[in-house]
Amino acid sequence: MFRNYLKIALRQLRKQKFYSAIKIGGFALGIATCLLITLYIRSELSYDKDYPEGDRLFRITGEFKNEDGSFNRGAAWQAPFAQALKNDYPQIEQVARIMPYKLFWGAGNNQFRRLDRTQDVYEEGFTWADSTLPVMFGFKMVYGNAEEALARPFTLIMSRRKAEKFYPGQDPVGKQVVINDEADKPWTIGGVMEDPSPYSHLDYDFYLSMTGHKLWDGEQESWNASNYDTYIKVRPGTNRAQLEDNIQGIVKKFWYPVMVANGNKMADVLLKNLRYQVQPVADIHLGSEINDSHPHGDRKYIWLFGAIAAFILILACINFINLSTARSANRAKEVGLRKVVGSRRTGLVQQFLTESLVLSMFSFLLAIGLAWALLPLFNKLAGTSIRFPWGEWWLVPIVLGSMLLVGLVSGLYPSFYLSAFRPVEVLKGQVARGSRHSGLRSVLVVFQFTTSVILIIATMVVYSQMQMILNRKMGFDKDQVLLIQGTGTLDKQLPAFKADLEKLSGIKAVSITDFLPLSGGKRNMNTWWEPGHQKTDQGVAAQRWYGDVDYMKVLGVKMAEGRSFSPVMPTDSQAVVINQAMARKLGWKNPIGRRIANGGLSDSGHIIIGVMEDFNFEKIKQDVGPLCLFLGRWSSIVAVKMNTKDIKGMISGVGGVWKKFAPQQSLRYTFMDEEFQNMYKDVQRTGNITTALATLAIVIACLGLFALSAFMAEQRRKEMGIRKVLGASVAQVAGLLSRDFLKLVLIAFVIASPIAYLMMNKWLEDYVYRISIGAWMFAGAGAMVLLIALATICVQAIRAAITSPVGALKQEG
Repeated sequence: MFRNYLKIALRQLRKQKFYSAIKIGGFALGIATCLLITLYIRSELSYDKDYPEGDRLFRITGEFKNEDGSFNRGAAWQAPFAQALKNDYPQIEQVARIMPYKLFWGAGNNQFRRLDRTQDVYEEGFTWADSTLPVMFGFKMVYGNAEEALARPFTLIMSRRKAEKFYPGQDPVGKQVVINDEADKPWTIGGVMEDPSPYSHLDYDFYLSMTGHKLWDGEQESWNASNYDTYIKVRPGTNRAQLEDNIQGIVKKFWYPVMVANGNKMADVLLKNLRYQVQPVADIHLGSEINDSHPHGDRKYIWLFGAIAAFILILACINFINLSTARSANRAKEVGLRKVVGSRRTGLVQQFLTESLVLSMFSFLLAIGLAWALLPLFNKLAGTSIRFPWGEWWLVPIVLGSMLLVGLVSGLYPSFYLSAFRPVEVLKGQVARGSRHSGLRSVLVVFQFTTSVILIIATMVVYSQMQMILNRKMGFDKDQVLLIQGTGTLDKQLPAFKADLEKLSGIKAVSITDFLPLSGGKRNMNTWWEPGHQKTDQGVAAQRWYGDVDYMKVLGVKMAEGRSFSPVMPTDSQAVVINQAMARKLGWKNPIGRRIANGGLSDSGHIIIGVMEDFNFEKIKQDVGPLCLFLGRWSSIVAVKMNTKDIKGMISGVGGVWKKFAPQQSLRYTFMDEEFQNMYKDVQRTGNITTALATLAIVIACLGLFALSAFMAEQRRKEMGIRKVLGASVAQVAGLLSRDFLKLVLIAFVIASPIAYLMMNKWLEDYVYRISIGAWMFAGAGAMVLLIALATICVQAIRAAITSPVGALKQEG
């Protein structure tokens, strides 16, 4: 019996090539989209899942409640924090720290070479780590021993790919390397690990041993500076919630007494408002609310894209249901005759479900091919490196199960609808008339276009927000600023290097600084008071940045009052320039000449010589925070302000100067405006994906509308013929066929507009600086959908209107 059902299903496909192509094509597009988004979601949910005993690995984070009810969340703690946890809480089996923050030497990016070579190579992915980290996270060692690889000072672990790059085909353990040209302090390779997984937040290629390392004298015992991410491995059976409650005692036992002894008024506030949290390592990637050094995904986008993919699949299913029920008249005679000769409804349902499953099978096969072909484009849009899982065991079972599920769900209603026809009604022609007017079909078309309008409006909002970000005045000038990287190796030659650059034609100013308003720039948060007020005031948390006398000239930052640093004022080495946000936080209307300090009561502080206008130094999801700028030199970046149209010639000139000072090191540079755009890649990716999904949604909806309009034109050929004989024009006939569909599109627009407004207004709440959702967006989306739908319908409507009525009347007669 199944063989007969299959033959009939294939015969129907061949008989109705146009409608079958629409069904399969729309289905395949929806399934391919759903498959790509599923792979994306799977990759985002796969982070940090492969560590041995990973369910026992946690990171300690913290949540501090501010006066306004908001929260600051972070992962950096003091140097002795980890050992205090290990000593005081027996539930904790192991502890380990990393220090990945670029503020300090060694972390982030460095110049790197073998000791027996002279040419430096730029490398990324450095972090400091405790010797216990490789064992705790189960590093798979290629060479060396995980327990001993970082046990001695000035040792490091490198990844297999880096070992092959510098020591091809060799065991490099025991060999020595040089970091940042400091040949007098060589590092010894203690081990080689397997390359880090692309789905690990610990994606470093180099781990520098913290054994014997200190940032300054007494730093490893100090509770006054937080620079270390701290991980714990708990004993089997440990209750996470109970451990989280227990470790709150760390503040009172260790941190609070130090603050009280220093006369810090914040001690009681800290004790009341700070809460440690025990975060599973597997949750780190999607923990975007935590301020740390790792790139993060976002749970909201996973839910959003997953919902959109599901809706697009539903749109494709709707096409199938609509076309199946719309063409009911064509199958009515078949159903009636089969019932007359004794067919039961169960058999008819099975027949129509078989047809649905066959369509689902062809659609899934085409969808897999489409998804595979489109995956490189999707990776480019989403900024991912997903591979198609051909070799995964679960691919075939999931595809088969989904194929059955989608085929059954989409075919269920048409099967029962078509099998319910009565032979008497078929002979009277009532089925043909009823197939033209389906309330359910209208609801489904409205749903399709409602989804399309929402996605188009969302795309417009994301694009407009992105343009506002890229073109908004940030308070600094990012254009024509060349950033020369890796200049720290020049060391004492930096002033001479700067002087030679300034001699080049087309250069306005040069500044030596690592503190820039870009992602990846150095950050240094301190707490500040007016000298002598440490015991009475809570203090103001503000960034402490360093720049030279040309810093503000290079960035184009303007002074609100006072002056900037001067090369002829030696006392400026103890002075500070603050921003307007800092002045507001301090509550000072006239801050020039007053002092601020971030040390103890004996700290006389720094005199404020100027107030600069606020500029956005973080993403504009945040308001401009307090900032203090000091005269000083942090030397791994030299920023060059240019004033030339000959960029290529300028780069050549800079390259010549660079070769003079660093012949052993290649010139690396970026442009500030490009780096600025990179800060907002997540918004760009969101816009790209939303645009692609909106396009797919409208294409799928229009495929269904095109097929429906073609069928309705076919059903009403006799009516159109009679109207033309009676004198109706082509425009009148086309308008008659288009009117009902356009009404549905307008209804969809009315429903979609408030939904889209609420959704996108919620999305914009993440940004302090945001656009207003204007009426033009709704008008544009409505006009776009209306025109696309009108063009889709009119192709069939005009074709039906210009057909000779004689042929239509003869055929119907």
